[in-house]
Amino acid sequence: MAIRIIVKHPDPVLREKAKPVPQVTPNIQKLLTDMADTMYDAPGVGLAAPQIGISKRVIVVDIGDEHGLIELVNPEIVEADGEQIGPEGCLSIPGLQGDVRRKNRVKVKGLDRNGNEIVVDGEGYLARALQHEIDHLDGILYVDIADRVYEPKEEEEEGA
Repeated sequence: MAIRIIVKHPDPVLREKAKPVPQVTPNIQKLLTDMADTMYDAPGVGLAAPQIGISKRVIVVDIGDEHGLIELVNPEIVEADGEQIGPEGCLSIPGLQGDVRRKNRVKVKGLDRNGNEIVVDGEGYLARALQHEIDHLDGILYVDIADRVYEPKEEEEEGA
């Protein structure tokens, strides 16, 4: 178990387009494990590698539902439809929250920790979390696309 330091805005790594991972190696598997440990420790519901200072296309998401921990290398959205608007926070932007418009359903393709192709269908909150983390891989922060950014009430705070 290794807890990594979460990079805070305005660190430039958060604005870079992350590099694709050519193949899943033991180092990438360790990165996935460290990212999950860091996300749970924070606590948050998602984490992208740039948030721990590593410009690679790797994310982890766990919204606490039946999907459990989702680990994706080189994730890409291959289908998206519907619309939702809701609050988002970010472990890299503590103390703020924003109302963000997202697709309500997404299908995301990527590689699992063993290098096998997987597809994750997400709807509602899971779709929101996946889109938020994939945005990180393109240097996009939720504050860039939020309809409104504000300081949340303590009971509403969530990190992604």
